[in-house]
Amino acid sequence: MEKFKITFYPDNKTIEEEKGKSILSAAISAGVYINSSCGGDGVCGRCKVILKKGQVLTQPTGRINLDERKRGIYLACLTTAQSDLEIEVPPESRLDLEKLSPQDLDLRLKGLYSESEDIEPPESVLGEEIFVHSPLATKLYLELPPPDLEDKISDLERLYRQIRRIQDIPIMQTGLANIRRLGELLRASDWKITVTLGKRNGTTEIVLIEPGNTSHKNFGLAFDIGTTTISGQLVDLNTKKVLGTKATYNKQASFGSDIITRIIYAQEQDGLEKLHHAVIDGMNQMIQELIHEHNIDLNDVNCILCAGNTTMAHLLLRVDPTYIRREPYVPTANFVPTIRASEAGIKINPRGLLSCVPGISSYVGGDVVSGVLSCGLDSREDLSILIDIGTNGEIVLGNRDFLISASASAGPAFEGSGVSCGMRSSRGAIQKMKITPGDFQVTYNTISEANPVRNTEALNKKDKISNGAKPRGICGSGYIDIIAQMLGVGLLDKNGKIKTLKHKRIRDGEFGREFVLVFKEETDSTSDIVVTEVDIENIKRAKAAIYSATAALVKYMALDFSKIKKIFIAGGFGTYIDVDNAISIGLLPDLDRSKFVFVGNSSLAGARAILLSYEAMKKADEIAKKITYFELSVEPGYMDEYMAALFFPHTDLAKFPSVKKEGRL
Repeated sequence: MEKFKITFYPDNKTIEEEKGKSILSAAISAGVYINSSCGGDGVCGRCKVILKKGQVLTQPTGRINLDERKRGIYLACLTTAQSDLEIEVPPESRLDLEKLSPQDLDLRLKGLYSESEDIEPPESVLGEEIFVHSPLATKLYLELPPPDLEDKISDLERLYRQIRRIQDIPIMQTGLANIRRLGELLRASDWKITVTLGKRNGTTEIVLIEPGNTSHKNFGLAFDIGTTTISGQLVDLNTKKVLGTKATYNKQASFGSDIITRIIYAQEQDGLEKLHHAVIDGMNQMIQELIHEHNIDLNDVNCILCAGNTTMAHLLLRVDPTYIRREPYVPTANFVPTIRASEAGIKINPRGLLSCVPGISSYVGGDVVSGVLSCGLDSREDLSILIDIGTNGEIVLGNRDFLISASASAGPAFEGSGVSCGMRSSRGAIQKMKITPGDFQVTYNTISEANPVRNTEALNKKDKISNGAKPRGICGSGYIDIIAQMLGVGLLDKNGKIKTLKHKRIRDGEFGREFVLVFKEETDSTSDIVVTEVDIENIKRAKAAIYSATAALVKYMALDFSKIKKIFIAGGFGTYIDVDNAISIGLLPDLDRSKFVFVGNSSLAGARAILLSYEAMKKADEIAKKITYFELSVEPGYMDEYMAALFFPHTDLAKFPSVKKEGRL
């Protein structure tokens, strides 16, 4: 089979690929991850690349316009090499690591473990849970008495004895590698050593033995493995301090934007392996950057705690997810034992441990358990709801007496994928905006690395850009504002169609009518930033999935929304949502605004709490066993609920009295 060399820029990576393989496939093999939310079917148009040199064969597509064709732009999934190639992957097509600003961090939940010096969040977020600081990996400095004729127990028993003098640990274990080097190490270090103890499946394991005192070097990682985004934090396990946070697109997006597409891809030859390596490569890249920025030795990172939905957990561990999507929808495992991180390919201390938060069902995983833990939902007397707005939207209703959950297939629109100018909440994303009635002038706020804007004060001054970076795209909260504003000023009807009005911002685009938010000259992009009718349709379906799933849970429990005391909003953009606008489009129920509490990335917050407290890990196990999963797809009447929500805000305006009263339609 003839092969060609393909070089990708700016990565400067070259790979030989067989003739007939797509450029997208070659990029993945080279470790260059390109956005492809449709899984390489040529539908999403996100995998655009620029041909710098060489000959290609491509399939016709409506996703490339005439101007782009002239500039040598192709869809990587529909294009194959006919010679050696040089390919440029533009920024908008890349799945790259992005730095989170401090305001992008989840709430630093003081009270989730005792003696924390983190920021105090609102009382309503925490419930009454306080977890003792007992991290999954601890270090002990020991000075062992040397053996003599009166004390001739073995070196290993001597070590166990000394540990038990400090901690009450009835059962301990260690590995053969530690035993083999123990005798020489003890004597070479004059019997002064540091042991790393890890919590593993109900026992304590001696993970590592080092000469001298290294007890001050003890670090761990908490990860939220999302379908669209992976977030991670480096934590000092001794002080509980978060040293750094990173987030990146999940590179599995090259194989499809949703979990069903990825499960199907996993069944292809080497598909599971590729999906596994995609998530592991992203995590390892984040780990390397975090430890480099904080001058930490990789061998001092002793444990990782991961939370993610059930499919993401399977792919992380390279476990076949096939039966998650096949009736009766049974995962291979919900409770996974703690393993060596190296078994999954994660590069930390070679003997370091990896634990995953337990899941509940095929479509409600450890990320939900982690979120419930961080919000204290399971310990509250009053009824509360947790809504995690993401690609695989998840809802939990309950209190200390019961917990019931459902999964809403919202899709990736709120996380910036599947919409024409979408992006995650990072530098240059439009996160808030207003449209003035009559002249339809647009004012907006964007996120900068240093200072994301959380209020609308600057918007009221009619600044085009306030306290942010030049716009590159639109994040989830921005889309909520845009649609609410377009409804409010009469640009949009209840079906989500842009009205035929004569204005420079309204035009017929390649995929239907569109509204121009920012013209190219004012952006940090190569084209105008627009919202199209297709984008609005995707957002409408996403919000309908979230609202209808929430309403169905409440109805199933013979309740109504008036009985709910708190609604916790979680997700990568949860701290930026304008509640009025979210209610105006029908994403959230029309309740007193004081009932809504924004908790940011609750999955990451819970993962960090578990990393820092074995007590929290046991509580997570209890929560997972307590939650009942409600299967919406088999519930009579659910589709009627969903179809009714496919309008702005809803077909039944009586459910949204404040929207109707204030004329926000």
